Amino acid sequence: MRQTHVAGERLFLDYAGDGVPVVIDRLTGEIRMAQIFVAVLGASSFTYARATWTQTLADWIDAHTHAFAAIGGVPHLLVPDNTKAAVIKACLYDPLVNRTYAEMAAHYDTAILPARPRRPRDKAKVEQAVLIVERWLLGRLRHRTFYSLADVNAAIGELLALLNEERPIRRLGTTRRQLLEEIDRPALKPLPIEPYEFCEWRACRVGIDYHVEADAHYYSVHHRFARTDVDVRLTARTVEVYLKGERIAAHMRASGNRKHTTVTEHMPSSHRRYASWTIDRIRQAARVIGPATTALCELILEQRPHPEQGFRACLGIVRLAGPYGADRLETAAERAIEIGARTYGSVKSILANNLDRRPAQKRAADGTPILHANIRGPRYYN
Repeated sequence: MRQTHVAGERLFLDYAGDGVPVVIDRLTGEIRMAQIFVAVLGASSFTYARATWTQTLADWIDAHTHAFAAIGGVPHLLVPDNTKAAVIKACLYDPLVNRTYAEMAAHYDTAILPARPRRPRDKAKVEQAVLIVERWLLGRLRHRTFYSLADVNAAIGELLALLNEERPIRRLGTTRRQLLEEIDRPALKPLPIEPYEFCEWRACRVGIDYHVEADAHYYSVHHRFARTDVDVRLTARTVEVYLKGERIAAHMRASGNRKHTTVTEHMPSSHRRYASWTIDRIRQAARVIGPATTALCELILEQRPHPEQGFRACLGIVRLAGPYGADRLETAAERAIEIGARTYGSVKSILANNLDRRPAQKRAADGTPILHANIRGPRYYN
């Protein structure tokens, strides 16, 4: 069937069957094949090609953004084949397009119309362009040695300039660049201000600790969404969590170090209170109460093998200032230091039995003191 291509309407897309060998290790001579992405406009036959390492979604999207930049505009329709990077489920009537690919098309204000399954004639333009690229472009590169993907794309760019700007179309007697400027360019949609940033969608489940895992890192959501199935949108810099189309959390993307990124507002009130208490804060709170409380907390922290082992005891002592008052706690701390009772239970017992309000017994002047770590003295039993 004779096809009529409207100016600026369709951009046909495909990958060439042949690749370009690239030496990725000069010492071992290891070679990796680079894939060749091809795009061609229907009306002007303006051709674009780019080398990518794979045909996966990330390289597929990246090649599209470079193609739009090379064309200088956006066509009204994108016509790919049914590659997995573009179409999740091929169907003659209602194909299921990849979510990220559809999001990219929405960003550029264009639409996706995949070719029918096993019908290459639906995209005959790009099939012909692939043939030209393989014979005319890749054929000239077959004797050259490349050591990076950038070198391959630089060589392809030089040959594409010859193809589009200096080699005329035989039947029309004009070049593809001239046809692009005269026919397609006025009908193309303008490029957006910012190019599309590649993102990846994943279905995840929020853990009991109200964190969701993405690439070996854990990101928090509000604690009420624990054990909920969500969608995670990953870009190069951000991680966004969506629930039924509504964004419920956003974070800067971190490396896969198995650590946590937690927003304080996402934590339950009990978790926030516990997390806010640190050893430095306990010391500061003890200094506000008085020197005896400060000294008692320091003694508790010093006598434990690890300071955090005395964390809870000090926290409990500092919190006794609430029901008993700072003055009584300060007096009780002095008495606890005097009798060598360096525990939370001892301080609480002193306050509960009002021992802090009783005068301490004075030791006889002629008595010989006995100094030993296991002897607390008679005042302990008052």
